[in-house]
Amino acid sequence: MYYTDIMPTLCESDITSLEDIEDIVQSGDLTRNDRLAGRKRVVPKTRTGRKYETKDTDVPCGDSIIPGTQRIYVKTWGCSHNNSDSEYMAGQLAAYGYKIIDDRLLADLWLLNSCTVKSPAEDHFRNEIKTARELGKLLVVAGCVPQGQPRATYLQGLSVIGVQQIDRVVEVVEEALKGHSVRLFGQKKTSGKKVGGAALNLPKIRKNPLIEIIAINTGCLNQCTYCKTKHARGELGSYPPEEIVARAKQSFEEGVVEIWLTSEDTGAYGHDIGVTLPELLWQLVEVIPEGAMLRLGMTNPPYILEHLEEMEKILNHPRVYGFLHVPVQSGSDSVLMDMKREYCLSDFKHVVDFLQERVSGITIATDIICGFPTETEDDFEETVKLVDVYHFPSLFINQFFPRPGTIAAKLPRIPPPQVKKRTKRLSELFQSYQPYKNRENELYTVLVTEESHDKQYYVGHNKYYEQVLVPKKQKFMGKMVDVRIESTGKFYMMGQLVGRETDGRNVKRPEGVPPPLKKGQVSGVVLQQEDTSTSVLTKTDLVIFALVVLTITSVFRMWTIFQNFVQI
Repeated sequence: MYYTDIMPTLCESDITSLEDIEDIVQSGDLTRNDRLAGRKRVVPKTRTGRKYETKDTDVPCGDSIIPGTQRIYVKTWGCSHNNSDSEYMAGQLAAYGYKIIDDRLLADLWLLNSCTVKSPAEDHFRNEIKTARELGKLLVVAGCVPQGQPRATYLQGLSVIGVQQIDRVVEVVEEALKGHSVRLFGQKKTSGKKVGGAALNLPKIRKNPLIEIIAINTGCLNQCTYCKTKHARGELGSYPPEEIVARAKQSFEEGVVEIWLTSEDTGAYGHDIGVTLPELLWQLVEVIPEGAMLRLGMTNPPYILEHLEEMEKILNHPRVYGFLHVPVQSGSDSVLMDMKREYCLSDFKHVVDFLQERVSGITIATDIICGFPTETEDDFEETVKLVDVYHFPSLFINQFFPRPGTIAAKLPRIPPPQVKKRTKRLSELFQSYQPYKNRENELYTVLVTEESHDKQYYVGHNKYYEQVLVPKKQKFMGKMVDVRIESTGKFYMMGQLVGRETDGRNVKRPEGVPPPLKKGQVSGVVLQQEDTSTSVLTKTDLVIFALVVLTITSVFRMWTIFQNFVQI
């Protein structure tokens, strides 16, 4: 379901009560001959030095903007699924002719894609809306916040794109530029059944031209009492394997060397369409070039338990990172039950123990919520004990935030100072151990895909998705590089090239993968244009045509005004 709020134009508002144009003339009005009879006695006075001023009724019906010529600023909060959505929206806008820019002050319109997982993310989103309004910028909002709470006061009057309506971003932006408010919240369905969302073959602009983010499903099968994302993304909807594989193949043809699979719960993939996650992964492995890599997204314990033996084989594959993100959220069975997580601590431990035993060197990342309303001191101690035993190299520690409309938001809260105290203690424990200790002189082959935050190094990842910093040399980017570890830190290892730089064996591009698209280049669209030699109209032609139409319309209106003036 969707609804559209569009204000009527001035011309429409003046004639809505008329059934026919002749209703304007009444029977007692003067006839045309009566009006013209006295004209011969009227001597028009010449007007000099005065400008003719049109009234409001002279404003043309319609909109005097040329769609596709404006500058758009896109900002994203949240998970990789949200980032993928933003890449698709930016790609469609750019393919239509809009210019995507990073300088928000120069933009004509801001497209803000929000996250509803935690209160701070929504606060940043709300503040950005306030800033845009203060600067007089046009706005379109998207993501989980407006989808999950469309009646929020601060969103009223804004154009909204629902999480499954990102393929209609051009329409919404066009209307917003005209001053209209449009809100699209519908779900994508096939034969009455929810699907993954907008098509995966839409144009997109990758934030990193070397990395393709593919959402394999949307929504989940859980009903966690603290989660607001469920209100936005809804029930599980999976994409067919063939569509996902086709998107991966296209990505490699465009120079991508790393695929990220994302969703609210990748482990639940396929339950709604009769397919399993391992079945999808084996199909993907077949199309991954030698030297390129696949990274799995987050999966909750209940669903990965179904496929542990197959997952062991997949995670050991040389073109799949030995990495898995499995959120535990709490070390207490009592708290897990109150969260409705649908597993107990022993289930989580079984997943970790099994994979650590069968997948040598695997990296297990997890999440923990501190201060859930029913968490006692004993419950928290169980969580501390879990972290102390496993020393997770990647641990996301979050304070509990009551999200509007969730069951947990109605429960009595633990005093914030106590929550902060628990969060601090767990953070100190995490900082106390060094996951990369004693790794000096180890040899790794890393795939280099990113730049470090301080802009001083390039970032690569080894088979276990451990971060390795390498010298910032352009020849390394997008390639497999053999390195020796020289030093380590809490979150990284520092590597140096093994052998001479002239030795082609230690720096290799993934087999058959061309150079990546340029940053900002639209995926899929530019390549098609280059292959088309018989294009009928270019974007420039369309802009010129629109200008000509507007000019002719303006001249015609001025002539009409002049004629009316002469007859007076």
